[in-house]
Amino acid sequence: IAGNWKMNPATLKDAKRTYGAIKKIANKARRTKVLICAPSIYLSELKKMSLGNKLELGAQDVSFADIGAHTGSISAYMVRDLGVKTTIIGHSERRAAGETDEIINQKIKTALVAGLHIILCIGEAVRDSHGEYLDVLRKQLEKNLAGFPSRQADKLIIAYEPIWAIGKNATGVETPDGFLHNKIFIRKIVSHIIGKKKALNLPVLYGGSANAQNAGDFL
Repeated sequence: IAGNWKMNPATLKDAKRTYGAIKKIANKARRTKVLICAPSIYLSELKKMSLGNKLELGAQDVSFADIGAHTGSISAYMVRDLGVKTTIIGHSERRAAGETDEIINQKIKTALVAGLHIILCIGEAVRDSHGEYLDVLRKQLEKNLAGFPSRQADKLIIAYEPIWAIGKNATGVETPDGFLHNKIFIRKIVSHIIGKKKALNLPVLYGGSANAQNAGDFL
C-alpha cells in the first residue's frame, strides 16, 4: 500500500506527526508493505523515524539526469544516498505538466542504475465503452518500459490511476471489477517486456481516489 502525500503537509512538524501515526498502524500490519512517498524536503528527517519498522519511504519523482545544471531537480542518486529505495515516476500530474513518455523512460533507466525501485504510474484520461482506452495503456507501458531489463523485474510496481476517476473533476467512478480487468490487461502487456512468469508476480496498485469506504473492495 503506497500513499502519495503530493505537496502536503505545509510543515515538517505536521509531516512527522502524520508519519508517526501511520508508523504505529504499519507496524501491526501483516503481509503488507506500507510505503509513504513524501515531499523530498522531508525525506531526510522522516528517514530517521523509519529505522527498524515496516514503514518505508519513497520519493515522488526523480530527474532523468544524474547530476548537473538542472535547477530544482533531484537525482535518483540523491534519493538513494538518503537510504530511500523507491520513487514514483510518471504520475499523471507530472504528465499533465508536460512530461513525455520518452522522459519517463529515461527517468526509469536512470533510477534503476541508481539502485531504486520504480512505481510507474499509468492511466487513461477518458474511459470509452469500446475499449480504445486500452490502447492508451498499452502505448504508455511499451514506451515507458522500452529497454527495461527483465532481470530487474522485482524492482517494478505499476500504479494504475484512471485520470477520469480522480479528484473534483472526476467524470465517473472506477469499480473493483473494472480495475481487475485492467490489472489483467496490464500484466499481459508487461509480460511481453519482462516475461510471463515475472509479469504474473508484478504488483499492480490501484491509484484512483481510493478511500476508507472502497479500499477493502479494491484489495
